[in-house]
Amino acid sequence: MADRVTAFAPASIGNLAVGFDMLGLALDGVGDRVEARRTDGDAIMIDAVFGLDGEPHPYLPTDVGSNTASIAAQSFWQAHGDQGGAALTIRKGVPLQSGMGSSAASAVAAVVAVNGLLDEPLPAARLLMYALEGEKFASGGLHADNVAPSLLGGMVLCPESLLPDTVRLAVPDGISAVLLHPELQVNTAQARKHLLRSVSVPLWLEQQGYLAAFIAACAANDHALIARTLRDVVIEPQRAEAVSCFEAVRDAAMRGGAAGCSLSGSGPSIFALVTSAHASNVATSMEQACRAMGIDCQSWVSSMSAPGARVED
Repeated sequence: MADRVTAFAPASIGNLAVGFDMLGLALDGVGDRVEARRTDGDAIMIDAVFGLDGEPHPYLPTDVGSNTASIAAQSFWQAHGDQGGAALTIRKGVPLQSGMGSSAASAVAAVVAVNGLLDEPLPAARLLMYALEGEKFASGGLHADNVAPSLLGGMVLCPESLLPDTVRLAVPDGISAVLLHPELQVNTAQARKHLLRSVSVPLWLEQQGYLAAFIAACAANDHALIARTLRDVVIEPQRAEAVSCFEAVRDAAMRGGAAGCSLSGSGPSIFALVTSAHASNVATSMEQACRAMGIDCQSWVSSMSAPGARVED
């Protein structure tokens, strides 16, 4: 029985343009870490929360009932904690309100960490619904498009109607994801409140066609069909204006040869799928377009089969 476990959970791209609330992709190279240590009590508590700079986080709460990591961990511990309690140390690597699955990464890392304290840890798929308790608190809904890829890795289809089951999808060879994060913030819960409550049947059918064809194109490794179908005609038009650099960054990505480019989640982060050989150049072009508008930014290039959450020690 471990006394102390550290888990890492990656950031993620929610929606992936074609699959609002039901399709997501894990990202290499950026994520959150949570350390869980056993305590003599019988509950979950938080020792500390650190920000991107390694200093105590100025905004995230240490109150157990208000932090996505502790809410998720507590949900798991109440169901499976064998004895005693656990205290969490949260180290943020994903910017807040970034469209990169920040709350999901914290929730997933916390559940994986406390699961690692058990004599017989549960398999990753069994952790999904507990991690979703934290994400539900942060975003106000039961959508797994960030939590599922952060937990399981790769590209995951996870409509609410299938939960707790998800589908790990085939990804194409030779295509990478580029994610650009501008120094802006978009509150996911607030962004959701402004979405239209209904869409026309023709528009719904168009988007469903893109989703189905995109999944098929990835499975068939059909790069041309991916480029035809990586589109969001429902959500992106409602959210793009809130990200002032979106149009310029998207245009730069497409000029560089990206198969498609859209918002990651509710934004402000922007992702593109790109032939791997050109991914670094496209990332540079996206950064230059963003900075030309006076907005600082950073970017990552990731495999589409990036691993999910894992115990580090």
